[in-house]
This record gives sequence, C-alpha cells and structure tokens, in this order.
Amino acid sequence: AVSRTRILATGGASHNKKILQVLSDVFNAPVYTIDTANSACLGSAYRAIHGLVAETNVSLADVVKLAPEPRLAVTPTTGAEELYRPLLKRYAELEQKVIYNPTSSC
Repeated sequence: AVSRTRILATGGASHNKKILQVLSDVFNAPVYTIDTANSACLGSAYRAIHGLVAETNVSLADVVKLAPEPRLAVTPTTGAEELYRPLLKRYAELEQKVIYNPTSSC
C-alpha cells in the first residue's frame, strides 16, 4: 500500500535540508515546502476565507487549493524506515504511558 502521508514544512527550518531529511526519514514520508513568508499568517488567512464562505458549504480543502503549490524538498532515505519504525512505536508507547499515568517512570 502506498502511503499518502506527506509533510509540509514551513518557517525557518524549512530552509535546512538536513532537518527536512531527518523529518522525511523518521516519518517515512516526502517533505514539501512552499515559497512564502509568514506561513502562520497564510494559514490564518485561509481559515478566515473559509469562515467567510462557510455558509456556502465550501470546504477548507477547497479554500486551501488556492495556496501556492508545494515543492518536493526531500524524500525518505532508503532503509531509514527499518531504523525508525521500532523507535516510533516505542515513542508512541512512552507517550501513552505519560498521558495515562503521568507519575510513572518510563
């Protein structure tokens, strides 16, 4: 099965290919960037547009289609999934332990 997961990186770190490569490898997903400043403001603007057209039943996905097309920055390194999959599983287990029993030691 082909995963449809992709990461959209914005902000200062999105200009650092090494950071993007780590994200791609850990989550086994391609990382895309967009050439825009103030991405948080851009996201807020799209939410505002969505709010303005909410009575017309236009989805947020349709509003966001107006966004600049993201460009592929990096793809996962071959073999990285085998390294990170067990670590992500362990991370999720520890996270659940902290959420449901915050006083226990990990």
